[in-house]
Amino acid sequence: MAGFKIDRLASDFTFQLSDLFRGLKDPRVTGCLLTIVRVEITNDLSYATVYVGAMEGLEAAKTAVKGLQSASGYLRRELAARVKVRKMPELRFVADDSIEHSAHIARMLESLHTEDEQHD
Repeated sequence: MAGFKIDRLASDFTFQLSDLFRGLKDPRVTGCLLTIVRVEITNDLSYATVYVGAMEGLEAAKTAVKGLQSASGYLRRELAARVKVRKMPELRFVADDSIEHSAHIARMLESLHTEDEQHD
């Protein structure tokens, strides 16, 4: 039962944080297109790890994570106002390269598809 609550809370955090990211004025964050890949929340609600990816690549995501870490207090306060929980977890941001990895796999599949068409 607790797993369902944590998953629902992670989904709410994802939605609300993506909205809050658009309002940040830090150039490290606004300079790239950010995506929240997933949110993992500990069972005791002490920490929420937010995996962030950028369309520009892993280096842009790492730069954005530095900006998000400096704005974590603001984000936590605004998130607490939007999502009603007894204890608001501490936000941790981690750069994730899964977007870049999936784009690489898509390019590889596309190249295999074009090779197949050339052989036929």
